[in-house]
Amino acid sequence: MRTKLTIFGLIAFALLSYGLYQAMIVAPTEATMGNVQRIFYYHVPSAWTAFLMFFANFLASAWYLIKRGPRADAFALASAEVGVVFCTVVLITGPLWARPVWGIWWTWDARLTTTLILWLIYVSYLILRRYSSGGQTPVLAATLAIFGFIDVPIVYLSIRYFRTQHPQPVIAGGQGSGIDPLMLKALLINWLAFLVFGAIVLWVRYKLERARQQVEEAHALREEQQYEEKPLINARAIR
Repeated sequence: MRTKLTIFGLIAFALLSYGLYQAMIVAPTEATMGNVQRIFYYHVPSAWTAFLMFFANFLASAWYLIKRGPRADAFALASAEVGVVFCTVVLITGPLWARPVWGIWWTWDARLTTTLILWLIYVSYLILRRYSSGGQTPVLAATLAIFGFIDVPIVYLSIRYFRTQHPQPVIAGGQGSGIDPLMLKALLINWLAFLVFGAIVLWVRYKLERARQQVEEAHALREEQQYEEKPLINARAIR
């Protein structure tokens, strides 16, 4: 296990380093925005990775509601945590990019607002998982996650159906031929690096959550056995 994590960790480090080199040195400087545009190579991959993590959370949550399996519940929690981290990066890098370009840190346009709502939904999911100890907590959290995922396509489509200051898509929006090949290469390498890094964190967090579940199951089983043994002890004492 440790050997595999070390190997994948080295791969992630190599990809992140190569992606940094591509984004900061190889990719040409954007003519209009200048060097601040290089945030693009981290802002966009973070958003795509967050969407994938929330999609994984959606699938795991739906599977948990069907099968009530602890593995699905653990995977749902882990994917939500990693997704929130990447979504936080999106919300941080966005204003850093917007301030020099728009002259403001934040504006309540469709893309920014729906992304903030998405972040709040999954933060609420994590708060529910952390501070609620009822037996129905995983079910309530899974239901919240399924409904919360509806906001992901809304975020993705917001700049297509609403008037917004946010830049239009340059790849998925049909303008892929207009992006410089070196920019596209830097973008995709960084996304691959983020995916590998995110997958490693997801796996480690999943294994930790499964270990926590197994410890709780062992404690519950021990308490149940002790409770069943008490009547036998009392009966012997009476005799």
